Amino acid sequence: MPSFDVVSEVKMDEVVNALDQTAREIGNRYDFKGTAAKVERLDKVITVWGDSDFQLRQITDILFLKLAKRGIDVRAVESKDPESAGGDKRKQLLTLKHGLAQEYAKKLVKVIKDSGLKVQAQIQGDQLRVTGKKRDDLQECIALLRAEKLEQPLQYENFRD
Repeated sequence: MPSFDVVSEVKMDEVVNALDQTAREIGNRYDFKGTAAKVERLDKVITVWGDSDFQLRQITDILFLKLAKRGIDVRAVESKDPESAGGDKRKQLLTLKHGLAQEYAKKLVKVIKDSGLKVQAQIQGDQLRVTGKKRDDLQECIALLRAEKLEQPLQYENFRD
C-alpha cells in the first residue's frame, strides 16, 4: 500500500553555516564594533547577544536572512522575548522546531480527515505516516497540506508505492 511520511526537520549543517555567516557579518559591521553583539548555538537553541533590543532585532534579521538564503524556512525558528543578561547586556533565545509535536500532529490528522480524501494518517513519534490505496490520493494529500496555512514547515519523505 502506498505511503509517505510527513516530517518537520531542520538541516543543522545549514544552520551552522548561516550562524557562521551571521557572526562574520557582525564582525565586519561598523555599528557592531566594540559591542557585545554575537550569536551562539547549543544543540537546537540559538542565543543572540547584544547591548539593546534594537541591536537584537538587527542581529536576528541578519540571521533570518542568512537562514532563508540557505533554504531554511524561518517558521522553523521560535523566538522568545528578549531578556536582561546582566549589566546593560540583552539576550534572546531562538529555538529550532524539530519534529512534529503531538498536538500539532493531531491537528494535521484532523485536516487530512476533514478533507474527505481516501487516506489514513497515523502519528508515529515525531512524524506522521499517511497511507492510501492510490498514489494520486497521496499526491492530493501532499497538495492539501502544502496549501494549508501552517505554523511549521513540513517535508514529505519516504514516498513508497
